[in-house]
Amino acid sequence: MAREKRCLDSTSSGDEGPAMKKPALASVIVEALKVDSLQKLCSSLEPILRKVVSEEVERALAKLGHPKLNNAKSSSSSPKRIKGQDGRNLQLKFKSKLSLPLFTGGKVEGEQGAAIHVSLIDANTGHVVTGSPESWATLDVVVLEGDFNNEDGDNWTQEEFDSHVVKEREGKRPLLTGDLQVVLKEGVGTLGELTFTDNSSWIRSRKFRLGLKVASYSCEGIRIREAKTEAFTVKDHRGELYKKHYPPALNDEVWRLEKIGKDGSFHKKLNKAGIFTVEDFLILVVRDSQRLRNILGSGMSNKMWDVLVEHARTCVPSGKVYVYYPDNWRILGIVFNSIHEFSGLISNGQYCAAGSLSDNHKVYVDGLVKKAYENWMHVIEYDAKSSPVSNEDDNTGCSKANVPMDLQAYPSHHQVLPSLLVPEQPPMDSGLNVGDPMAASQLPVQSQNVSMALPRLTFLRSRRKPTISCRRKRSE
Repeated sequence: MAREKRCLDSTSSGDEGPAMKKPALASVIVEALKVDSLQKLCSSLEPILRKVVSEEVERALAKLGHPKLNNAKSSSSSPKRIKGQDGRNLQLKFKSKLSLPLFTGGKVEGEQGAAIHVSLIDANTGHVVTGSPESWATLDVVVLEGDFNNEDGDNWTQEEFDSHVVKEREGKRPLLTGDLQVVLKEGVGTLGELTFTDNSSWIRSRKFRLGLKVASYSCEGIRIREAKTEAFTVKDHRGELYKKHYPPALNDEVWRLEKIGKDGSFHKKLNKAGIFTVEDFLILVVRDSQRLRNILGSGMSNKMWDVLVEHARTCVPSGKVYVYYPDNWRILGIVFNSIHEFSGLISNGQYCAAGSLSDNHKVYVDGLVKKAYENWMHVIEYDAKSSPVSNEDDNTGCSKANVPMDLQAYPSHHQVLPSLLVPEQPPMDSGLNVGDPMAASQLPVQSQNVSMALPRLTFLRSRRKPTISCRRKRSE
């Protein structure tokens, strides 16, 4: 019996072994993901729960009439800044906005690549502080959490500001590198080169701010309120490969424009149509915008189109110009800028900008512009150095053109000023008859020059009345 019992015990214990199975890899991964998502949820709920708890505690203490809370209320109701000498409210201020988005390893710059300027102002007057020791203070540049002071306005204490300064992650390089101090000169300063070494995805708000504060050894005993920028995201430098350019350059690839994603459907359609650069895009905008819209298709809405063209138009044209001469005599030249946009006329050694032409002249010139587009292979290209048009010429008047000597050698009767392109019709009661030898001598010299340049147009208009008068004589 004892042997049988032992056998039964041994068999029962042996059966329990295979029943103890190890967990599958899939279940381990699922559990890990659950824990990770739970941690993310807790980190996102943390600031909300903190706020709710602090509010409830304050309410409970208020009901009990707690003295510490009353003191805190009285201090928060008054401005959290110490006035400087003579009752001034001294504050630091960023005068420039940052160029966004920012990438790790890239320079921190102002809009359009400008420098970032800061100033020390007196909040009572809004004026820059000058002529005092504070106007020559040394400032520290720091990184702040993106959610600092989101709801509390501009009132904070120095301790609150310092508590929101962000340091680098453990084992990482300093978060912000470069010129981390600014010296004011008469209340104004400029930030030097600054670079972020880490992105902002790892902190609670996913955003940073730049902050300014007075260095610990500068302006001791005087409270100067710190400055902060708007919250911004710092992305990994790999995202800079897809960054849009503001403003774009002519030789930029076309996907650098707004609403054109790299390797997206619009990008592929444009490339298929031979549009690879911003310059190609702008040329087609000028010459045939409807064709460009057809290339992009119905997926490009009117609003997207407006944003796209507006961004492209911020591109600065180069100094290159094109000139089209309608005939072999080169009586006048039609001038286009680097994106094939009509910019003016050259005639008689004068350049007249498009904005200086009258409505009648523009109607006549429109035909020449269309002719130039149809015969673009005959257009002459000039670079910035050899251009017949000065870069200083405005768009409202006429100026001397740098016409080549071989063109100026033509006789004067083959040259027509832009102001004479569309001659005025002679008055019907001028009293001049066909065949009258005195008729030509009575016409102004200006009209004679027009008739030489555009004889067909002028003579057809001048024959109408004499023909009518001859018929009346026959009927009589």
